[in-house]
Amino acid sequence: MDFQELRKQAAAILFTPREPVRWLAPKELARTAVKVGLAAVFANYSDKREIQGALEAGLLRAPLADPGAEEIWIDFVADLGDGFEATCSVASALAADRLAVAGPGSCPRGSLLVLGGDQVYPVASASAYEDRMKGPYRAALPSAPDQPLMVALPGNHDWYDGLTAFLRMFAQGTPIGGWETRQTRSYFAVELPQRWWLVGLDSQLGSYFDDPQRRYFETFLSPRLQPGDSVIVCTAAPTWVQSDEKPDAFNSLHWFDRNIIRTRFDRATGQPVDTGASIRLWLTGDKHHYARYAERLPDDPAGAGDELPPDPRRRQMVTCGLGGAFLASTHRLPKELALPPAASRMRRKDDPPPTFALARPTYPDAEESRSLTRAIAEPWSRYWLPRRNPGFAVLAGAVQLLLVLMAGGAFALAEGGHNPVDAVRGAGGDDVLGLLCTSAAFFLLPFVLGWGNGMLRGRRPGPPSGPTGAVLFQLAATAATLAVAVAAARSAPLAWSRFWVLLVLVVVAVALGALLGSQLFALWVLWTDRGLVADWQMSGQSIDDRTGFVRMRIAPDGTLTLYPLALDGTCRDWELREVPDIPAAWQRPVPSTPPAVRLVEEPVVIARTRVPGAQRPGPRTDRTP
Repeated sequence: MDFQELRKQAAAILFTPREPVRWLAPKELARTAVKVGLAAVFANYSDKREIQGALEAGLLRAPLADPGAEEIWIDFVADLGDGFEATCSVASALAADRLAVAGPGSCPRGSLLVLGGDQVYPVASASAYEDRMKGPYRAALPSAPDQPLMVALPGNHDWYDGLTAFLRMFAQGTPIGGWETRQTRSYFAVELPQRWWLVGLDSQLGSYFDDPQRRYFETFLSPRLQPGDSVIVCTAAPTWVQSDEKPDAFNSLHWFDRNIIRTRFDRATGQPVDTGASIRLWLTGDKHHYARYAERLPDDPAGAGDELPPDPRRRQMVTCGLGGAFLASTHRLPKELALPPAASRMRRKDDPPPTFALARPTYPDAEESRSLTRAIAEPWSRYWLPRRNPGFAVLAGAVQLLLVLMAGGAFALAEGGHNPVDAVRGAGGDDVLGLLCTSAAFFLLPFVLGWGNGMLRGRRPGPPSGPTGAVLFQLAATAATLAVAVAAARSAPLAWSRFWVLLVLVVVAVALGALLGSQLFALWVLWTDRGLVADWQMSGQSIDDRTGFVRMRIAPDGTLTLYPLALDGTCRDWELREVPDIPAAWQRPVPSTPPAVRLVEEPVVIARTRVPGAQRPGPRTDRTP
C-alpha cells in the first residue's frame, strides 16, 4: 500500500504516518519562527540542563547483553524524525538482524544505537515524537532478545520545547520497540570494549557547557581514563565546519577535549594531569549529508593536497545527518580546517592547531550537490519551489496582488487621479513597455549592487544576496505582472464593466504573481551563497530519497572501523505484518522491498590511542560496575 493508504491504518499501527515537512510553506515558517523564539527564552532563562543536575546519573555500558564482549557494533543516525517513508526506511535498515551491504557483505545490527540529534521535526512535542520517531522505530524493531541500547542527543529541534518531550521520551527508561533506553540526562558516557568510550554532549543551541554536565564528566568519565584509552565524541552540530565562518564555534568542544579527555584536575595538587587518552573520532549530524575531515599528520608530505592517503593514525571528524530529513548540499564545504582557528578568542588552545582536510567522496558528491541545488529554480523539476511548497505560491500570489493593487493606484494618480480601473484600461503601449523596462531594471539592480559591493570590499564580485536583493526581485515581479495585467485590460471588450476588468486584473495578478514571485524568490535563494537563505536551496526541496547512517565496529584488536552507508532510494510501498507474541490488534508497517544499501566510501580504519614509549595497552581489567 502507498503512503496515503497507510495513513488510513493509523488505528492499527498505533501512530499516524506524517509527510515530510515543507520548510518554505508559510504556515511552517510562522510556526517554526514562534518556537525558535520560545526556545531562545528557555535557553536564557530556563536551561533544562541546570535542572538535570538533580537527576540521578551514572556511567552506561554497552553491549548490555554481554558485558564481557571483546567487540561491538555501533550504529549512528541523526536528523531522523521527518517524513515517515524516509525515517522508516532507515529504521528498517538499522533494525535488520544482518544488513546486506554492497561491498563488505553483511554486517550485524548494532548493539548500541546512537541518535545524534533532531529526532523530531519541525518542533518537539509528545505527539510529534510518537508519530515521527517512536512509531517508525518501534515498527522496525518491535522486540530484540539481544537488548540493543539506544542513547540520544538533543538537537536544536529537540530543544524547541525546552527539552521537555525529549527527556520524557529518552530519559525515563522506557524502551522504544526492541531498543532499551538507560540514560537519565540529555548527555551521557558509555563504556565500550577494548578501552573505548562513547560520549554524548549537549551543547544546547550552541551555548556553553553547563555546570551539572561538566561535573558529570569530571566525575564519571575523566577519572576513569587511562593512557591508551580512546574516545568517540558525539555532538549535535559540526562546529568544526562552522568555525570556518565563526572562529569561536569550536571553542566549547576544544575545551572539553583539553580539560576532560586529555587532562583531569588533580585536587591534591591543584594542577591538571595528563590522562593519556585522546579523542579519535568526532561524530555529528545537523547537516543532512555525509562528509568526513581527516587529520593531517606531521609526517604528511608538504603540499599533499586534499586527498590524504588512508592512515589509521588519523583522527576523523564525521558529519552524517542522513537519518530521513531533507538532503543538504556539500559543494560549499571548506576544504581545510585549523582547529581552533587562529582568530579564535580561546585563551588556551593548541599551538599550532591541528589541521583537518575534507576527504572524498562526500554524499552527495560536490558535482551532484551543485546539480541538486539548481532544481529549486527549475520549473520542469518536481522539486521546483512552488511545486514542492504550494503554500508558498499562494503566499507569493497574495503578496503580488497587494503590490499590483498599490502600483495600480499609483499609476492612476500619475494619470491625473482617474479611477484605477479606468486608468489601467486606458493605458497605452508605451506604458506597458515602460513597466517591462522597470521590471528589468529592478531585476538587474541587485547584480549591480552585489558586484559593486564585492569590488569595494576587495572580495570577488558575486550575484545578489541579502534582503535587498529579495525585495528588488519581488518589485521586478510586480512591474512585470502589472505590465501583463495592463495589456490584458486593454484587450478586454469595451462593453465590459469595471467589475469584469477588475476581475481580470486580480486573476492575472494572482496567477502570474504566484509564478513570477516564486521563481524570482527561488533565483534569489539559489544565488545566495551563505547563511540560512543558502540552506533553503535544499530544505525548500525536501529531497527524502537519499538517506543513510554510519555503522561502526570495534574489533578485538582495538581498531575502530567506520562503514558509512547510504540508501539511494526510499521505500514507497508498504505492507502490514502482525507481530508474534503481541496482540493482533497491533500491526507494523514494513517495506515491501527494502531499499538497497551501499558504502559511501571505503571503510575508514581508526587505530586506538598510542601511548608514547609503551606497548599497545591491553583490555581493561577494572571495568566499572
